[in-house]
Amino acid sequence: MAVNLRGRHLLSLRHHTPEEIKFLLDLSRDLKNKKRAGIRGNLLAGKNVALIFEKPSTRTRCAFTVACIDEGGHPEYLGKNDIQLGHKEDVADTARVLGRMFDGIEFRGFKQSVVEELAKYAGVPVWNGLTDEFHPTQVLADFLTIQEEFGCLKGIKLVYVGDGRNNMANSLMIGAAKMGMHFVIGSPKSLFPEASLVAECKKIAEECGSGAVIEITEDPKEAVNGAHVIYTDVWASMGEEDKLAERKAILQPYQVNKDLMAATGREDTIFMHCLPAVKGYEVTEDVFESRQSRVFDEAENRMHTIKAVMVSSIGNL
Repeated sequence: MAVNLRGRHLLSLRHHTPEEIKFLLDLSRDLKNKKRAGIRGNLLAGKNVALIFEKPSTRTRCAFTVACIDEGGHPEYLGKNDIQLGHKEDVADTARVLGRMFDGIEFRGFKQSVVEELAKYAGVPVWNGLTDEFHPTQVLADFLTIQEEFGCLKGIKLVYVGDGRNNMANSLMIGAAKMGMHFVIGSPKSLFPEASLVAECKKIAEECGSGAVIEITEDPKEAVNGAHVIYTDVWASMGEEDKLAERKAILQPYQVNKDLMAATGREDTIFMHCLPAVKGYEVTEDVFESRQSRVFDEAENRMHTIKAVMVSSIGNL
């Protein structure tokens, strides 16, 4: 059956089937090849996209902007001081105003409830550019990068080490469950993901028959044994800077360094990070700059996968 994502939101990967995720990755690959061939497109011609940012951004902002312009659309950046959202106007009213003027809305901010309320009232597709709970566009870029490296996702052992209950750990777990990956979180018990989300992901894997395996462990070296991919993120997410000293104390054993990379027992293990990285904390400089690092492939792939998300939901396909 043909996949049709026209008019669809992307709030997390919870609501996308494995076939729909595969479609987005295939479309991303085609759009990437098109861009590298120097072909400008018109799949977003006549489309206007609102980019709402409560949190600062490099990759998300640039990816949405360039992706939109590449296909003939107009992106409009709306910073937290540019509009009334959360000040004089509530989310529902902002959504209804922007939905009358724009064809799609991106939101990057703190609360997942805000992006969900935007989607409820806007009347146009809404895309989650990051919230405290989920980061779905990053996971699509990560999966495209892994697919480019290994030729597949099913059966790949993807290990996330560090803060196991942040938005990246949550989002990778959902995606891995749908795509049949062996996903492991190596984290201190105090930073384990929500038990309800782990149970949900195991149920997803069972119901869609993906064959995915979901594991949580406190032992970082046990976690990475046999890993194709070691993934990490900052030890204190945006808004948690006051917890950095505490996190440094408990997360030091989970630092991605040469010893942890070697503990995989594989020669082809790659290192991934959603960026920005605090080198010397969650990852050492030598691993970040090594031949195993794919962090800038991921960064570029944000643009191609975000382009696929916009094109598939509001584009002239």
